Amino acid sequence: MYCVNCGVKLADTEKTCPLCDTRVFHPDLKQGEAEELYPPKEYPHGKSYFFIPHIIVSTFLLISIIIALICDIQLNEKVVWSGYVIGALVTSYVFILPAWFKKPNPVIFVPCDFAIIGVFLLYICLETGGKWFLPFAFPVTGGIMLIVTACVALIKYVKRGFLYIIGGGSIALGAFMLLTEFLLVITFEGVNFIGWSLYPLVTLGLFGALLIFLAICRPARQSMERRFFI
Repeated sequence: MYCVNCGVKLADTEKTCPLCDTRVFHPDLKQGEAEELYPPKEYPHGKSYFFIPHIIVSTFLLISIIIALICDIQLNEKVVWSGYVIGALVTSYVFILPAWFKKPNPVIFVPCDFAIIGVFLLYICLETGGKWFLPFAFPVTGGIMLIVTACVALIKYVKRGFLYIIGGGSIALGAFMLLTEFLLVITFEGVNFIGWSLYPLVTLGLFGALLIFLAICRPARQSMERRFFI
């Protein structure tokens, strides 16, 4: 017996396909008896060591921060370059912070990731005496955060229209690249508009349009799903 949707071979006792969850046996027909071809989806779990890798990573991060701070103070008698190192390490750690939770909410953690990136960029701007944070870094970081957070929230709570969401987000992100180049030109002297933003605009736009097309055209979507076992 084979799955009518994806074509995978099935045992006579299978009621749904283990690959695509398609119902494969008519409820009015008597089902035969045979050994299952695939193991069950639930497996016994041994003793959990869930937090050990996180503790190791956190300890390594803390030691790295202390070493960088001590070396900087010993060499320069004040904090000079260690602030950048510490900021980069803390920013990286925020990205892996959801691993501490068994069911982290991405709608909360994604904005937090962008927020810590913004704080780190603000620190760099202040330390270097620059004036580019408010006219460039803040709107660019905030704009990308809004696009990504909106896509993540829709995927989590809407539960449908995944291709529409990712396709629309890709098109929006590509269009945002035009604004990014415009802000870059008006913020920094000597930077001219050369049109590099057109490349991600076209690429992300075509990719998003393809996803939306697959969402609309069911035969094309099913063909892609069978071909790539999605």
